Amino acid sequence: MLATLRNAWKIPETRKRILFTLLALLVYRIGSFIPVPYIDTSALADIITNNGMFNLMNIISGGNFSNFTIFAMSISPYINASIIMNLLAMIIPSLQELQKAGEDGRKKIERYVRYLTMLLALIQVLGMVFGFQSIMTSDAVIAKVIVGLTIVAGTAILMWLGEQITEKGIGNGISLIIFTSIVTTIPAGVVKTYDYLVNGTIKVYLFIVLVILVAAAIMAIVAVNEGQRKIPVQYAKRVVGRKVYGGRSTSIPLKLNQSGVIPIIFASSLTMFPSTLASFFPNTAWLKWLSEKLAWGGVAATIIYVILIIAFAFFYTSAIFNPYDVANNLKKYGGFIPGIRPGSPTAEYIRKASNKLTLAGGIFLAIVAVLPIFMGNALGISLQFSGTTLIIVVGVALDTIKQLEQQLMMRNYSGFLK
Repeated sequence: MLATLRNAWKIPETRKRILFTLLALLVYRIGSFIPVPYIDTSALADIITNNGMFNLMNIISGGNFSNFTIFAMSISPYINASIIMNLLAMIIPSLQELQKAGEDGRKKIERYVRYLTMLLALIQVLGMVFGFQSIMTSDAVIAKVIVGLTIVAGTAILMWLGEQITEKGIGNGISLIIFTSIVTTIPAGVVKTYDYLVNGTIKVYLFIVLVILVAAAIMAIVAVNEGQRKIPVQYAKRVVGRKVYGGRSTSIPLKLNQSGVIPIIFASSLTMFPSTLASFFPNTAWLKWLSEKLAWGGVAATIIYVILIIAFAFFYTSAIFNPYDVANNLKKYGGFIPGIRPGSPTAEYIRKASNKLTLAGGIFLAIVAVLPIFMGNALGISLQFSGTTLIIVVGVALDTIKQLEQQLMMRNYSGFLK
């Protein structure tokens, strides 16, 4: 592996991409130390500690939210905008046409995502400004305007950095920014865990069990991310003049977890929404009652969380994968699944196979998501990681390695993983 890294460094283009990626991530980390004025961060830290949604936002932002830096919202508005655009493409015919229009269509959709990102960032920052009035050090209107514009500008900078990394660096820029945010919280988590051990809050044997479970979860995430079912496809032979075309065999790869981490993000947002809303309106009795009944980590909230994860896994998979389009394309080019008639029977076969994989993947996501909750309740502490962060970190690492592998394979070097 080290030899392969040395070979990658010797390639001018690959070296340039790696350096550009590191430089862009360095810019992001420098911005993470620039605070937004007029905010009492100590009071904000207390709010985050008692709110599961804010705590998740803080982890994904790499502590930027609790420190309320210019990158406090991280890249979450961009992620939400991308998800919303994918869902809108299911019901708006013009967006469906743009998705099929090649590079020009992709650029137009990306432009719409940018506009929607700024709109969502503005809405979110308005909620923050009015919801956090009690922890602002100034009641002046200009102070609220400065806070809002600074946060929105920070989101725009991150969106631009992510796009530049994707275009000129290695890996997906948005994913790498989130990856960097989560990884930077690891040292603080290690220190806090060490304090737990020193103070006797965690027994040594329980700590060993915790490490083994996390390691097993990481290996399982890798296996599921890489897992797929290959549906065999045969192409009929065609005689054109004196030449014979087709007759070859291939397969349709169906991933075990096609939806990635999206179902967990959706489900956690909805599950934590009552407590988040109650924190903005603390004097509303029914919101306070609802947030107590659906407190994060409780039985009711965990059951709802699991159901929503599996439901969103099916919903998002249906949004990004259409078995009828696959069946029509196979029929158009003379392909068929052995033993299955072309057309609707093929689409139905692929749909059933996809649903079985989605169910297995959704159950796995639910297990990984609730495992830290059970472990934290059993140990009586707040763990510094979640199922969401584990899946994001492992998934981004695998994706980046694959892209670097492709860069090397294009130049006839041995693989990165060998």
